[in-house]
Amino acid sequence: MPTVLSQSNLPGLELVHRGKVRDVYALSADELLIVASDRLSAFDVVLPDPIPGKGEMLCQISNFWFGKTACLVPNHLTGKDVASVLPAGTDVALYAKRSVITKRLKPVPVEAIARGYLIGSGWKDYQATGTLCGIRLPAGLRQAERLPEPIFTPSTKAAVGDHDENVSFDHVVNLVGREMAGRVRDATLEIYRYAADYAAGRGILIADTKFEFGTDADGTLYVMDEMLTPDSSRFWPADLYRVGISPPSYDKQFVRDYLETLDWNKTAPGPHIPPEVISGTAAKYAEALHRLAGIELA
Repeated sequence: MPTVLSQSNLPGLELVHRGKVRDVYALSADELLIVASDRLSAFDVVLPDPIPGKGEMLCQISNFWFGKTACLVPNHLTGKDVASVLPAGTDVALYAKRSVITKRLKPVPVEAIARGYLIGSGWKDYQATGTLCGIRLPAGLRQAERLPEPIFTPSTKAAVGDHDENVSFDHVVNLVGREMAGRVRDATLEIYRYAADYAAGRGILIADTKFEFGTDADGTLYVMDEMLTPDSSRFWPADLYRVGISPPSYDKQFVRDYLETLDWNKTAPGPHIPPEVISGTAAKYAEALHRLAGIELA
């Protein structure tokens, strides 16, 4: 059975950040320990009920993609054994599949999003303005329609409890400079094109996905945090895809759809999730992990 971890507890290690899903500990000036919990956020609110095994699945699928794309863009993984840094007395099995030791990087303060299909907040923006992140799109596109080519649609990186906001490429230039903005955009689209082609061969359409990047002291750009997971992406089964509707998915859209049926204002605290939605979400994550990476967690 998968382990369950709502919040990590590692006495003796310095907790430097507790995010919506990941807990980050300092190991040294150069390395971090990142633990993927089973917390689930939706509409930028952390929900009160964990999804058993979710952190393990997120970590394993991220590691798979980091390995597949290392030839395109370097990533933050060090490859070091997690057990070697856990405090004495820690249940190693609880952390082994959900944790990684990484390089300690300077984050680029932007959510780097690639979109290949018109859905979610992108669809709402397009309906209102005909544009997405300042990019003029063809008229007459329908919900979930494939775009003529993938586009870079960045957003702000919100704090826990706040909402991300779609922004233009010029906004990113103002934040990090034109050269870095261009590097982030190019890396985002290169990884997305590769992953979308790979996933399509396994019956999954990657509608969109979000990356985070960081730099080291030499200015080298690394992809970090998570990568092409059901939390950071929309995965659609190709055989059920239809233009004009929000397709079924292997990601947390399953939870979002349930939440949309509630009288909830999408601010904290989030509502409790019924057991059937929890188990259904876990099953969708597990199927994505198996179909994309061939991994089944015991």
